[in-house]
Amino acid sequence: MTKKILVLHTGGTISMQADEAGAVRTSADNPMNHISNPLEGIEVHSLDFLNLPSPHIKPKHMLALYKKIKQEAVTYDGIVITHGTDTLEETAYFLDTMEVPHIPIVLTGAMRSSNELGSDGVYNYLSALRVASDDKAADKGVLVVMNDEIHAAKYVTKTHTTNVSTFQTPTHGPLGLIMKHEILYFKTAEPRVRFDLESIHGLIPIIPVYAGMTDELLDLLPVAQLDGLIIQAFGAGNVPKETAQKLKSLCQAGLPIALVSRCFNGIAEPVYAYEGGGICLQNDGVYFVKELNAQKARLKLLIAINAGLKGDQLRTYMEG
Repeated sequence: MTKKILVLHTGGTISMQADEAGAVRTSADNPMNHISNPLEGIEVHSLDFLNLPSPHIKPKHMLALYKKIKQEAVTYDGIVITHGTDTLEETAYFLDTMEVPHIPIVLTGAMRSSNELGSDGVYNYLSALRVASDDKAADKGVLVVMNDEIHAAKYVTKTHTTNVSTFQTPTHGPLGLIMKHEILYFKTAEPRVRFDLESIHGLIPIIPVYAGMTDELLDLLPVAQLDGLIIQAFGAGNVPKETAQKLKSLCQAGLPIALVSRCFNGIAEPVYAYEGGGICLQNDGVYFVKELNAQKARLKLLIAINAGLKGDQLRTYMEG
């Protein structure tokens, strides 16, 4: 049976070209639209939905993608989204937190533009089409396909500035691998709470901690304008004592504050009971977010606030 796959192009390196000086630029003529489809049993319908470098992507664009997916899902067996790699993991996570239809949804991109030596765009694109047409992909959540690997949107992150194997899943590893003739899965993404938002707005900055930090950076924040705050903490979830004192006062004022570790691997948890340690921070009201990096924790808090979660309900969701 032929599978109908909708491709939503959003821009990024996969749709760009390098000029004579080697500078990579946005192209009005997306080269992915000129790729012939050599895959049997797959009918491709593509749409230039956006044409943005991924640093220009905002939550409003992610929400627009979600609404488009809901609108078109009844017509298609799977969806592929081509995207710039800088914020690809954030768009993937956002979509994975929405009430998306139960069909394969796959994001892919490229680290080298279409006319650069060793360009990976066409291969990743065709790989994404293969995964999106696979029935077994439907129960895995939103997926990221790059460099012959299949990753869960919740856990995947960009780990290298230029390497084609940049997308990795620390701690867990990929969900599956793409072989020459088969697609192999050896994990399934955990189910999660999903939301159906009509709009999204809010200001939630990310503040990293560092040795010698006090409250100077937090004092510069326009607290009255904030909807929440993400702290990228040391180790298992610790901050300098002066920073902890400021965070306590912000929590007492009603500002939702979530914490992740700045470490590449592992999970933030309240372990230490000294001033600034995780146990004290959690007791003061800071949420400890499991298994997410700072950029995804920010989206999680933003989505939760826009969904109306407050108090204990918000804490349970953020720490779940």
